[in-house]
Amino acid sequence: MTDKKFRKRVIKGVVPGEESPLSPVSVVMPAFNEQGSVASQIRSVKEVLDAARIPHEIIVVDDGSEDGTSEEAASAGARVITHQGNHGYGASLKTGIRSARHERIVIIDADSTYPADQIPVMLEKLSEADMVVGARTGDEVHIPLVRRPAKKILNMLANHISGVKIPDLNSGLRAFRKGCVEQYFPILPNKFSFTTTITLALLADDYRVLYHPIDYYRRVGKSKITPRNFMDFMILVIRMAMLFQPLKIFLPAALVCGSLGMVKVVLDIIGLFKRAEVFSWMLIFQPALSTSAILLLLVALQLLLIGMVADGLGRRIDRNNLSLVESKAARTFDPPAGGDEKDGGASSGAKD
Repeated sequence: MTDKKFRKRVIKGVVPGEESPLSPVSVVMPAFNEQGSVASQIRSVKEVLDAARIPHEIIVVDDGSEDGTSEEAASAGARVITHQGNHGYGASLKTGIRSARHERIVIIDADSTYPADQIPVMLEKLSEADMVVGARTGDEVHIPLVRRPAKKILNMLANHISGVKIPDLNSGLRAFRKGCVEQYFPILPNKFSFTTTITLALLADDYRVLYHPIDYYRRVGKSKITPRNFMDFMILVIRMAMLFQPLKIFLPAALVCGSLGMVKVVLDIIGLFKRAEVFSWMLIFQPALSTSAILLLLVALQLLLIGMVADGLGRRIDRNNLSLVESKAARTFDPPAGGDEKDGGASSGAKD
């Protein structure tokens, strides 16, 4: 994030580190048919937080599992909330976040893919950020090869929209504050794109997002992500662009269509001169432009106008939205004690 953007979030009286690294934390763990791994993941989280002396609660949201996920989670010492049906990954996170007793929240998957031992480090970094994301860029990262091309395309599109390099767009291990994320619940989806949306939303509103490199282990059990989810993610990223940065989508599209239209216009005019037997001013009354050239130019104009209208509406909504939660990453630098008095004395002496 640039210094200019960061200064926009500076709020007087908010100082990094006002939270103690030992402040209590709520760990939210969504689970769906994770009977084989949920208990061991809960025990890993408890051991790490107990060793770091961080007061905590662990909330497992069972999203309509058909196995013994709830029983295993309860036996391992977690507070279990169950959905009557399978509502989705995002819906489970929303339920857990709403039920959390503490302001600091960590989300982590129940399939043992994310390293629980990185939670204390991420909580420490949270004192200077609004969200800390566990970026899967460590030495041991086991992302299936079939998912890597889609992940790279999504990251490139998200980087273009946000204007920020995002090492990991949809990591399932992250730490944040309850109030900061709850304000976006109306636009956060109930499916797997929850983490993607909250990342882009915070970046679009100039919150400070830090990335902490982590490993990513082989999962226990079967993955819930299918090839169909790739298209869902693509549609989601474009939808987020409409909400926060519409011109970054519509302006390039309008330029492409407009450029193709102008090239076609030039070719049509050249073709007209080649067909003409006599060159005279009467040529201007001859049909020269093809339907495709006119169509491309009209599409370019429409895309540009749609982007400008969406951008204008977004800016107007932002101007009227005065209820954004204050950033906890702001810095305040107060003058040394007595500094004003000395300056004042020096000024008075100079004046006399």
